[in-house]
Amino acid sequence: MLYPQPARWCKALLACAMLLSSYAGAAEKLAHVTILATGGTIAGSGATSTTTVGYTAATVGVNQLIAAVPELAKVADVKGEQVFQIASENMSNEHWLKLAQRVNTLLAQPDVDGIVITHGTDTLEETAYFLDLTVKSRKPVVLVGAMRPGTALSADGPINLYNAVLLAASQEAVGKGVLVAMNDQIHAARDVTKTNTSTPDSFKTPELGMLGYIQGNKPYFYHVPARKHTADTEFDVSKLSALPQVDIVYGYANVGPVALNALVAAGAKGIVHAGVGDGSLATPVKAALVAARKQGVLIVRSSRVGQGIVARNGEANDDELDFVASDTLNPQKARILLMLALTKTTDSKQIQRMFATY
Repeated sequence: MLYPQPARWCKALLACAMLLSSYAGAAEKLAHVTILATGGTIAGSGATSTTTVGYTAATVGVNQLIAAVPELAKVADVKGEQVFQIASENMSNEHWLKLAQRVNTLLAQPDVDGIVITHGTDTLEETAYFLDLTVKSRKPVVLVGAMRPGTALSADGPINLYNAVLLAASQEAVGKGVLVAMNDQIHAARDVTKTNTSTPDSFKTPELGMLGYIQGNKPYFYHVPARKHTADTEFDVSKLSALPQVDIVYGYANVGPVALNALVAAGAKGIVHAGVGDGSLATPVKAALVAARKQGVLIVRSSRVGQGIVARNGEANDDELDFVASDTLNPQKARILLMLALTKTTDSKQIQRMFATY
């Protein structure tokens, strides 16, 4: 029997060592992603496999969510943390502050490359925008939810979670602000909104457009956010324990000032008026808004329409009334920016600048 020469043995061993080293290197290069779980439908369960409404949200813990998607281990080194366990209609200012502070603490650590936040869909867009204004890092932060509980046929939670972790682990997502990964699509926190009560394709950015897709285990970006976000904002919530009270008043035919006056009396520091059309003000409500502004309450004109620019000095003389126009922010997101703005200033001109910036 002929045996390989020693030199050949050395070459073969060296090749094997290099191959093993490359495998080890690939494993080491997996991004470290922390999943912060807050509850919601993605952590929900129903009575039967066909229960897609009337289920119970926030029943499944973060470790179970991770265990249900073993493929996560192929795209990231994943750790889980249960921050809250609530249905997202119960999300509060206090929850937001705690979440933002935790996200910033984690992202400041060198061994955390990205964050995924599992969240109920009802207020997911609001939490995403709050974090978009308060996270102080360019590392990826991705919010994800589900429109069907995990017990349902064709549950969307597992694939949404996989895509969110894939996105948070990617270099492509760095520096693009807080993102929302739903239904194989990538959306910007500022502009995305829930558009349907129950279907899996509910999250859309109707006019301004989504940022991209997730396909074949890879994110594809076609647009990037134009407004400032995350590390480039002026807002710091690291030491805040509360936010100013800001409420929303809805416009409709035959509307009166009762709700507005009650909110001002209850201590509102700011009011977002979700007006009809281009933020139009009914005569009795306009008078009450003017009175509230004279008492020091900041007034933002938004629109219930959900799309388009609310033009400054359009349906109201904002310069004369000392009001702020919301630009393209819907009422619920205008409320978030106004709350954060009021932690910095009560100057309406400065606040209008912020609405043109973020």
